[in-house]
Amino acid sequence: MPGMAASSSIFERIQLPTAVFELHLLEWLLPEKEETIEDYAQRVAKNIKHKNVILVGVSFGGILVQEMKPFVNPKKVIIISSVKSNVEFPRRFKVAKTTKAYKLIPTQLFENLDTLARFTFGSSIIKQRLKLYEKFLSVNDKVYLDWAIEQILNWKRTEIDPDVIHIHGDADEVFPPKYIKNYISVKGGTHIMILTKYRWLNENLPKIMLQ
Repeated sequence: MPGMAASSSIFERIQLPTAVFELHLLEWLLPEKEETIEDYAQRVAKNIKHKNVILVGVSFGGILVQEMKPFVNPKKVIIISSVKSNVEFPRRFKVAKTTKAYKLIPTQLFENLDTLARFTFGSSIIKQRLKLYEKFLSVNDKVYLDWAIEQILNWKRTEIDPDVIHIHGDADEVFPPKYIKNYISVKGGTHIMILTKYRWLNENLPKIMLQ
């Protein structure tokens, strides 16, 4: 499951041994009116038809696959550049939730992919890479963005599932590692390491899946 507003094409550089794994990509659906993340997770889970699945989610997709777990009964859940509970949120997320400042975000501006890319990937984005990132952003619908931001900031999970496997970059600027415990660290990995650290993931992800 890709990150917020991203398409499954973010996984195009991820190569798993075809003799062992069959890769299936999930996409974001438009949320229904006042749909909870639990109901949304159940709806997305209906697209999974196979047995013995391993759920992999990036960023907000990592949050979603954890909510999908009860409806799928996966062998494993692996999250990348994400969090295992709201306890791992950075302070600014908690402030935004308390003050409801997120309701003031003019998400209609994200119809411009340049703005959406900067919001999704961080303000430190390098201009030369902007076109690359634009390629992977597919959902700029205001209803979806309003819903996604609210679901992230108001995520209710406080207890960490010890079975969730967490891969995280030591330079993640969206979910700083100082707030996170019990994860597999990737040196130099930023929040977009699914794109930039694909070699590390291609080497290590199959091993993690088979452990």
